[in-house]
Amino acid sequence: MTDNAQRKPIPVTQPFLPPLDEFIPYLEQIWENKWLTNNGPFHQQLEKELCQYLGVEHISLFTNGTIALVTALQALRIGGEVITTPYSFVATSHALLWNNLRPVFVDVDPDSFNMDPACIEAAITPQTTAILAVHCYGKPCAVEEIQRIADTYGLRVIYDAAHAFGIDYKGSSLLNHGDLSILSFHATKVFNTFEGGAIVCPDAKTKQRIDYLKNFGFADEITVTSPGINGKMSEFQAAFGLLQLKHVAAAITARQQVDQRYRDALQEIPGISLPPLPDQANSNYSYFPILVNEAYPLSRDALYDKLRAHGVLSRRYFYPLISDMPMYRGYQSARPDNLPYSVSLAKRVLCLPIFTDLTDKDQNNIIELIRG
Repeated sequence: MTDNAQRKPIPVTQPFLPPLDEFIPYLEQIWENKWLTNNGPFHQQLEKELCQYLGVEHISLFTNGTIALVTALQALRIGGEVITTPYSFVATSHALLWNNLRPVFVDVDPDSFNMDPACIEAAITPQTTAILAVHCYGKPCAVEEIQRIADTYGLRVIYDAAHAFGIDYKGSSLLNHGDLSILSFHATKVFNTFEGGAIVCPDAKTKQRIDYLKNFGFADEITVTSPGINGKMSEFQAAFGLLQLKHVAAAITARQQVDQRYRDALQEIPGISLPPLPDQANSNYSYFPILVNEAYPLSRDALYDKLRAHGVLSRRYFYPLISDMPMYRGYQSARPDNLPYSVSLAKRVLCLPIFTDLTDKDQNNIIELIRG
């Protein structure tokens, strides 16, 4: 990349944008309907088609995944302490603080990057009411073991499934595990609606409560059942989601090819570790993390700086840990000695660019920069 100063920077990911002419008929229909938000026809259609595509019974669309996560905790009436991971995007824990809940951080498994069930069980106290786990990079958590723990101690289970769109586990949707699963449809995700999100729920009664909560708590024109929020998805977002859904399978296939090229090229480089693909599950190839170990000639941060100097905007994802941030580091569970694997991963991880339109030439340049 000798001409990097004149090249467009390569981000970690960027949204797949279908041809503009395919979106025009949706916009024309919105104009004709004059229904811009609040459970419009495209909103209803997207909920139905997502249920079919994802293999779930009920889904409630939101304006973004963070408000969906905040609402999910309210819908289950969670209180007290919630066991969660420090190795995630900060919205996971922020949703707890927004609900006046106390996060309790536990360490992750070094191979899956997901919460270690043994650590979860050891952290349970009489104040524990729920487990908020993350399917990190779309790799399934130990869902059977987490559910066993939850059943034993009478806990709720919520999955932050922001990375897990379209993931099947042992023949059925991963999103059907736990009490609720939360999706993000942010622009950087495999499937996006510009901004957006959703809650996958097990029954119609729960969906109805969630639908009330995302619309200020209104049950009908004059009845407010709870102090809800404005979390509704607009018709523009829903229409774009319907268009995205037509192309998402091809987009995932393209990302798979990028993933495979990285694996073929980087697997033999000393000091670079590639996390394995999930067992007993498919992948949506949402991220491509590598671990930069001591045997590599550069530190993780030095490699990050090298790539950035050549226009490759890799990301130290997740660094810093949530537990290291000012609003969380005072918790006893946030101490680094309580989270050795999380601390180690955060110091070594680097996510490389992976998206549908990443060219072979750009990817080869990235690979050569890593090879040194």
